Amino acid sequence: MLVLSVVILFLISYQDVKIRQNQRINDISGVNIINDENVSPRALFLESWQIIKSNYYSPNMNKQNWAKWKRRYAHKIKTKEDAYVAINTMLASLDDSYSKFMGPDEFGAQNNAINSKLYGIGINIASISGKIYIANVIENAPAYNQGIRLGDIILKVNGIDVSGQSIYYVAQLIKGGINESLTLDILRGNERLQKVVKREEIKVKTIDYKKITDDIGYIRISSFIGLDTPKEFIIALNRLQDTKALILDLRGNSGGLFQNAIVISNLFMKEGTIVNVIARQGKVNTYSATDEGCIYNNPMVVLIDGTSASASEILSSALRDNKRAVLIGTKTYGKGLVQKVFSLPNKTGINLTIARYLTPNGKDINEKGITPDYNVMFSHSDFVNNIDTQLAYAKKYLEREIEKGY
Repeated sequence: MLVLSVVILFLISYQDVKIRQNQRINDISGVNIINDENVSPRALFLESWQIIKSNYYSPNMNKQNWAKWKRRYAHKIKTKEDAYVAINTMLASLDDSYSKFMGPDEFGAQNNAINSKLYGIGINIASISGKIYIANVIENAPAYNQGIRLGDIILKVNGIDVSGQSIYYVAQLIKGGINESLTLDILRGNERLQKVVKREEIKVKTIDYKKITDDIGYIRISSFIGLDTPKEFIIALNRLQDTKALILDLRGNSGGLFQNAIVISNLFMKEGTIVNVIARQGKVNTYSATDEGCIYNNPMVVLIDGTSASASEILSSALRDNKRAVLIGTKTYGKGLVQKVFSLPNKTGINLTIARYLTPNGKDINEKGITPDYNVMFSHSDFVNNIDTQLAYAKKYLEREIEKGY
């Protein structure tokens, strides 16, 4: 599992932070109660068809007549498998990798993640020069207890060779049901090892924080998925209020809840646009910061990389475009689309793209990413030797800012 991990804090609560917007968009990438109503496979298909038709962000449905899917499948569906195939086929026709149907196991896992209940083996992975490395192992998680360590190279997952594969492909191989086991072939130095690890519930934080020096604070957000992430972030930020500068680390953060990015952006902005969301028919919803939401005004650096996506890109672009932070690292992933989770009967759901967004400066970063102000690579040698060149660059940058008196 490509694990999400990071922070905690107090003083100002999540509810105290107010965001002004032209129109509220409810439940973007949000939480939906699992619907355990039991309906026929045909009824499940028809409800899915209607939800997609009414809510997909592009009204032309990828230049097709959406009614054809109802005509093709409505009277042929007899089993659960028939319904799943029909729904997945419809979604595939949109040519949108972010819109997907979720069966009971996957939908339940997503809801658990939103509630900060994560299941997996407890590792972060990174792709460097075509090799998949173990970038972090959560202490006392299944992988840790089976002897998997930072710096191990994953060669195979359940017998499948992962050399040269994307980090997202490998993460999907590692994911799976709770209490199920997987086999990892790893390389540690010159030694080849095989580890059998069972997926279990993992108790993790989404926020980590510390002082790098007396003057420079550091907060890492590993994911925006948890409902408690803003509250935890505010606690961390309050405990670093006496610092003169801050490093915000979004590397490896693939996103999460839209609202979390909005709230955290406002903690550093007294005014200005956070993000422009373009809904169906081109309707623009602008999310703006308010003075009462801002609690930290000192210089900032945001660390980003190729796995910083979605909510991470909303936060990064908001702070950079409003001249509240500089970005250091490498180009981000480039996910400029927004999804909403729709609960369906039979404990299933759909993650559906309902909008796209533009940065405060009006840029569409989808499939393009955000280029940092200072491009700093993280090399294979740096990783092996546990040297964080990007963090070191950020520290030196902020030390210069502090010397100048900002």
